[in-house]
Amino acid sequence: MESIYSLANLVTRLVPEARVAVGHGQMGEEQLEQTMLDFVAHKYDVLVATTIVENGLDIPNANTIVINRADRYGLAQLYQLRGRVGRSDRPAYAFLLIPPEDSLSAVAKKRLAAIREFSDLGSGFRVAALDLEIRGAGNLLGGEQSGHMDSVGFEMYMKLLEDTVRELKGEDIDDDVRATVNLRVDLKIDETYVPDMNQRLMVYRRVASARTEEEVDKVVAEVRDRYGPIPPSILNLADYGRIRVMADRLGIEAVDREGDRVVFRFRPQTAVNPATLVGLVQRRGDVTLVPPAGLRLDLKPAAPARIKPVATPEDRRPKAEGRPGPWANIGQKPLTSGDLRAGRRRPADESAAPASWWTARATAGEVTSGFSKAEILKADLQDPRGPSGVFTRVGGLLSDLLD
Repeated sequence: MESIYSLANLVTRLVPEARVAVGHGQMGEEQLEQTMLDFVAHKYDVLVATTIVENGLDIPNANTIVINRADRYGLAQLYQLRGRVGRSDRPAYAFLLIPPEDSLSAVAKKRLAAIREFSDLGSGFRVAALDLEIRGAGNLLGGEQSGHMDSVGFEMYMKLLEDTVRELKGEDIDDDVRATVNLRVDLKIDETYVPDMNQRLMVYRRVASARTEEEVDKVVAEVRDRYGPIPPSILNLADYGRIRVMADRLGIEAVDREGDRVVFRFRPQTAVNPATLVGLVQRRGDVTLVPPAGLRLDLKPAAPARIKPVATPEDRRPKAEGRPGPWANIGQKPLTSGDLRAGRRRPADESAAPASWWTARATAGEVTSGFSKAEILKADLQDPRGPSGVFTRVGGLLSDLLD
């Protein structure tokens, strides 16, 4: 800016008969517009300007451009500046002024060689590709990147950027708020099933971004086709995705597990009718309302009634000789802690209390690894997809709300 008028005076001294105009970004809007209009109308012969003329100008009569210190410009800038001339059937020329070639950097030499080579019509893509190769892709997620992209994540940053661009264009922005689901279930994909970390991350991302149950099923089908039979870890992840899809449809803000209870918090614009909630609470004894806008599901199974078993005709029949009894394996072979916790093998509807841990230990005949009171009384890990599992219970409740 400080030297633009001295350059204009230099042109006037070299070519006294030339009519010279000056244009730069610090001029007033009306003054700059008038200068450009006068140049287009051929009231001036020479326009000394900054890179403000890089884009948006179409002056057919301009057939020569002189770029001072072209070594300081990027390849894309040089390509745009060169495109300001030659916009008609008249031959055009672009002169690039540089200091002695020995003083140029290696990158500057590559840029100048590229702008000299790619002069054919339609070579813009080749110039852009070479510019990317020369400069590199940048440091989008590194420490040199300004802003908070590293803290919000790349996908969230791109989403915020897209929403901002759509807002500036005046377009409608869809409500993209998703439900938060935390059921205290391990959703880690087995590394032996999907060894590559990038592939595991892609499965996580696709399930988390699924908007319909069909999308979740498609991910599971693709994983099965690629890696073989589905293990429980993938099934757990898929059920998590389905529960989140249903929660989004209902307008639920969060699904949080707190011990043996799961709390559902609804958004103000939820799609659930309050009358439906009241009716559901009246029908189900494991669901209660939580003010101001919540629902609580009790995961504890109801305590079974202690009913004395009634002898059946089958029980009265004499047992066949040699028929193993329910405790026949005691003392015959080592038992695991799971066997001891299971106690007597009985039908599922029988409610008799299992033997005490001390009785099981005393009658086992052999001490095995982990044979302690805490180990024997430790509750079995519940299958989240089992009949009384958290996924089954939560998914059933969400299905009732959707009906």
